[in-house]
Amino acid sequence: MADKKISQLDSASAFSGTETFPLVQGSTTKKGTINHIKNFLIPTNITVEADVTVDLADSQYANIKLVKLTWSGGSGNMTLTLPSASSSQNRAIRFISNGGFNNNTRVYLTPAGSDTLDGSTNYYEINKTYEGIYVWCDGNEWFIIQKKA
Repeated sequence: MADKKISQLDSASAFSGTETFPLVQGSTTKKGTINHIKNFLIPTNITVEADVTVDLADSQYANIKLVKLTWSGGSGNMTLTLPSASSSQNRAIRFISNGGFNNNTRVYLTPAGSDTLDGSTNYYEINKTYEGIYVWCDGNEWFIIQKKA
């Protein structure tokens, strides 16, 4: 195949997202997928409403990196539980809220069990439109590394 011109190659097909591609970093070859890159660019949409709890440790959220929170319904509080720190070493997750939030609609970004977020077992409250928070985990605890309010 190395001797063919691009015009002589078979037609390209679309990525499904699970194809593996190599990356050389230093002297180490690593592998990734299009889904790994996609998760940094395209948000996972979570519709939130009062009295609901979403556990980000659930398998459907295993690879998320960017979460867009869309408020639905009336006033109230919703809980969003971070994955356990022990299973999230070097994981970073960004959260953004849409224009449906106000002072009477709150998402409590909560560490799991006895885990901590910025040294506290308390939650971080998202209650403004277009608010953003970026958290990172070292495998022992979660840190707020950036926030916009």
